[in-house]
Amino acid sequence: MTKSSKTKFDIRQSAPGKMKSIGGYLELQLSRDSEYYPAMIRLNTGRNALEYILKIRGYTLIYLPYFTCEVIMEPVRKLDIQYRYYTINEHMEPVLDFELGETECLLYTNYFGLKQEAITGLRRKFKNLIVDNSQAFFSEPVQDTDTFYSCRKFFGVPDGAYLHLASPARLKLERDVSVNRFSHLIKSIDLGIEQGYQDYVANNDVLQQNPIRKMSALTHAILEGIDYKACRYRRNSNFMYLHDFLVNHNDYSFDASNVNAPMVYPFSHPSTSLREKLLAKRIYVATYWPNVYSWTTKQMYEYYLTSHLIPLPIDHRYSHLDMKRIINVLKNLL
Repeated sequence: MTKSSKTKFDIRQSAPGKMKSIGGYLELQLSRDSEYYPAMIRLNTGRNALEYILKIRGYTLIYLPYFTCEVIMEPVRKLDIQYRYYTINEHMEPVLDFELGETECLLYTNYFGLKQEAITGLRRKFKNLIVDNSQAFFSEPVQDTDTFYSCRKFFGVPDGAYLHLASPARLKLERDVSVNRFSHLIKSIDLGIEQGYQDYVANNDVLQQNPIRKMSALTHAILEGIDYKACRYRRNSNFMYLHDFLVNHNDYSFDASNVNAPMVYPFSHPSTSLREKLLAKRIYVATYWPNVYSWTTKQMYEYYLTSHLIPLPIDHRYSHLDMKRIINVLKNLL
């Protein structure tokens, strides 16, 4: 699947069953030139994309990685599906000490967008594979493999997900509405990213326990106006800029010969104080994922990752000058 071009058209959309309006005040003007995955199913959230798959496939048991976000449990619990956790090795690939039954499936995360080859290998072994590409927007689905994407992990939208479903079956859905979820995005422009943070946290809460719906018209319009080629180039360039310096300091070893616009640069280090020191310099890095502490023990690799992995930002907002600032801070700490 590749990016496709479209002719620009008027953004004004009629409500279902209503005639298009003419006149009135001028609406927000957005460019609608392209969409990266025009043939995929458009949904409101990544977790609901997983729920969509589980409903269509009728799986009775799902294997989940210990190292994942807790929101992935929402559809599993909602559908009352049995689940089991599996561990990953130092390459962040599954330790395969189990077999899948006909109605059982394996969920695997394309960690940071760096595990495409691992997914290809898993697909050869397991027919019932579900790929979580929330951290790998630009990684296209492996053939005949159910795959979902979370748009807000890569772009300035409050929600939205894409689903590649290797089945003709479809659910009948209503369209979502996103108009009340944009305050953190607007504040970030007018007031700065810090001023919008509490609204961002509130938006995360609002997305909990939502029914599966089609992607909102507003989110879809924004996604149609993104320069994906530029975003992809900037992520790759920033990633390699950091890698050239950090590769010899990084406890997590990976193949960087064919990166494809990863979500972040995954830097692992024995020190547990780096995160706080970066935050003090206004370099904001998340923790992947706090829930893992309660799911694992201190002896497990996933527990270590949660404590020591620092996801450094590399997205399209930043230049090599910003990457140099990150490196300069780290130089004084390593």
